[in-house]
Amino acid sequence: MNLFEAKLAAKGLALSRARLQTLQINVGRQCNQACRHCHVDAGPWRTEMISKPVAQRIGAWISEYRPEIVDITGGAPELSECFRYFVETSREAGSHVIDRCNLTIIEEPGYDYLPKYLAEHEVEVIASLPCYTAENVAKQRGHGVFEKSISALLKLNEAGYGTRLPLNLVYNPLGPKLPGPQAELEAEYRESLGREFGIVFNRLFTITNQPIARFAEDLRKQGKSEEYLALLANSFNPATVDSLMCRTTLSVGWSGEVYDCDFNQMLGMQLRNSEASGMFLWDVTPETLYGRRILTGEHCLACTAGCGSSCTGELAHTQQKTENRN
Repeated sequence: MNLFEAKLAAKGLALSRARLQTLQINVGRQCNQACRHCHVDAGPWRTEMISKPVAQRIGAWISEYRPEIVDITGGAPELSECFRYFVETSREAGSHVIDRCNLTIIEEPGYDYLPKYLAEHEVEVIASLPCYTAENVAKQRGHGVFEKSISALLKLNEAGYGTRLPLNLVYNPLGPKLPGPQAELEAEYRESLGREFGIVFNRLFTITNQPIARFAEDLRKQGKSEEYLALLANSFNPATVDSLMCRTTLSVGWSGEVYDCDFNQMLGMQLRNSEASGMFLWDVTPETLYGRRILTGEHCLACTAGCGSSCTGELAHTQQKTENRN
C-alpha cells in the first residue's frame, strides 16, 4: 500500500472510476518550450508524436462514443499534424473541445492562424501563465516567454476569447509549495493583466506541481524531495477525493494506450486487462471503464493537498488543516 492509499484507507475512502466525461488526448512530447515544472518532460528535441493511423483510430472512437469533452494536450498539441483532425472530428461528434495551449506557440512562424481557427470551432483555450510578472514567468519558463504570452493573449482576446469564448489561465507555484487560494490569485491576475495590458480572461486554475519528471529532478538536486512529499501528505484533504479528475477522465497516449490520468501516463502506469496486458483506447468503452479501480502512487498526493488540484483547478473551497508530522 502506497502512502496515498494509506491516506485514503485512514479516512475510509476508496478510489474508483465514475461515468466518463472527458477524453484527454496527449498527442506527444514535442514542444517549443522546456519548462522546469513540466510533468511531460516535453521539449523541442522530443520526437514522440501521435501518428495518423493512431489518430484515426482515436477519432473513430470519439465518433462512436461521443465523449462530452475532448481535451487535447501535449507537449504543445498544436505542433501535431493531427491537431486539426482531432478538433474537427470531436466537434462533429458534438464534443466540447479544449486546447491546452502554452500561448507562445501562437507566436511561432506558421501558427498565427490559431486564434481565428480555434474561435471558428468554438474551442475552449486553457492557457499556461504561471504568473502575471515577467520575472517569475522567466524563472519557470525562460526569458522572453512572458512577452510572447502577453502578445498571444491579446490576439486571443481579439478573436473573442475571454468574452464570447472561454479563455482560462493556469497557475503553477514557483518551487516546492502549494498554490495560494484560487479566487484570490484569480483576482490578482485579473487586476494586473487588465491594468497593464487590457487583457481579459474567464477563470484562473491553480494546479499543484507534480513530483515527477523535471520538477522531481529539481527537488532531488535541492535535497527537497522528502520535504515536498511530506508537505503533500500532511496537507491531504479528503474533501477533494470525490472530485479527482481521474474518476471521470481517461488519458490517451501518443500510441493510443490508456491511463487514469496524464500524470499516470508519464509514469507508465497503463491500464491493464485481466491478463495483465496493456490496454489501448480501442480495447475499452465508457461502460467497461465504469467502476474500475484507479491506479495510484505517491504522486497522487499532489491532487489531494490543500484545496486539491486538477486540470480545471482546485477541487475544494477550504483547505484541510495541516496534520501534525510527529
